[in-house]
Amino acid sequence: MTLSQITESIGNYVWGWPMIVLLLGTHIFLTIRLRVPQRKLFTAIRISVKKDKESSGDVSQFGALATSLAATIGTGNIIGVATAVSLGGPGAVLWCWLTGIFGIATKYSEALLAIKYRVTTSDGKMLGGPMYALERGLHSKFLAILFSLFTAIAAFGIGNTVQANAISENISLLTSSWIPAHYMRLAVGLLVAALVAFTILGGVKSISRICTMFVPFMSIFYVLGCIYILLVHCEYLGEAIRLICHEAFSTKASIGGATGTAIMMSARYGIARGLFSNESGMGSAPIVAAAAQTRNPVRQALVSSTGTFWDTVVICAITGLVIVSSIIAHPEINISDGALLTKEAFATIPLVGTPILTFGILTFAFSTILGWSYYGERAIEYLAGKRAIRYYRIAWIVFSFVGSIMALDAVWNIADIMNAFMTIPNLISLLLLSGVIVRETQHYLWDGNLDEHSLQEE
Repeated sequence: MTLSQITESIGNYVWGWPMIVLLLGTHIFLTIRLRVPQRKLFTAIRISVKKDKESSGDVSQFGALATSLAATIGTGNIIGVATAVSLGGPGAVLWCWLTGIFGIATKYSEALLAIKYRVTTSDGKMLGGPMYALERGLHSKFLAILFSLFTAIAAFGIGNTVQANAISENISLLTSSWIPAHYMRLAVGLLVAALVAFTILGGVKSISRICTMFVPFMSIFYVLGCIYILLVHCEYLGEAIRLICHEAFSTKASIGGATGTAIMMSARYGIARGLFSNESGMGSAPIVAAAAQTRNPVRQALVSSTGTFWDTVVICAITGLVIVSSIIAHPEINISDGALLTKEAFATIPLVGTPILTFGILTFAFSTILGWSYYGERAIEYLAGKRAIRYYRIAWIVFSFVGSIMALDAVWNIADIMNAFMTIPNLISLLLLSGVIVRETQHYLWDGNLDEHSLQEE
């Protein structure tokens, strides 16, 4: 067996039903125990666009959210949804969407713990995330080290090389008729490395500033492009919605999926891709949430929870509708391969379809590189101290170039495995510290003290 096949087998095992049940079960458990925090979504959105200047922190609440979204909104939002449809049928879109709904509670809880247990360094910077919740909340230095180690490794895969590869591959395909692919990949690699260096060498404030300007623009452009495609396919939209809802609970797939086990395949791939998309429970987003200027843990928890809403409930859902409606409108589309399905679905719209897809992939991939660079830095700082950051940044820039010019089949699988290993200690902290989450929520949210400063901030 090749390395790619071996790592794929391991990845399928660790992301099998036990992991999916654990993650989705945590989503549902926290949703129930926190009295459905999703109902506070509009309050959360309102808070997210306001600055909490009187509070301590390195970046604004929206800056922390934008950086988190930059890392979360990646190629998985586009190609991942198509892969779910290819393997699990149209019903997978509904399961993907449901993980986003329930995942809001988990993202809320992660961010709350990140603020609750964050620390202030000697130079005044805020550090936090699952590693600090595990160490200071559960008093488990061992689990904190494991989480940080897996995060530092996973960042180079899912957050760097595979994203850089997606950028260079798409640009080289567009220019292949007049520039040899290997030359274009080399040029793109140098450009990506230069842009990454320019951004990340300035630290979290530089990353946050770029993401604050970049993320809203790229997301709005992509969503508006998808809405245009849906308008072109408006006569098939109703059938697409009906098919998605019907096949999510059907025992027989009519499009894609596995005949006879459609509901199982639909749920498995829809849930798995939804979890990959929004990263709720993975423990990545709370790392940057800890740097936010916020007066109490619950305010930033609400802001962070909107990330899952925008990522999965909005962007993944719209992408799913585009793909399924395109399949209905053009039955000749090849649905056996997720990446190919995405390209063919968007290409059904003359002139604008392919540019919208290309723009989405390029911008989403680059923003993911920026967001995950911060996650990796905080993980390596926890493991090896502040001095190690400069070496990590150099390695990050180098790998963004390497990823642009190499084939990375095995890297995807290794990154998936590391992401699973990240998730386990984070879920342990969420479940065992759920009482702390409830107490904080009780005081600040349920008792109406949302504007109050916590003792940590006074």
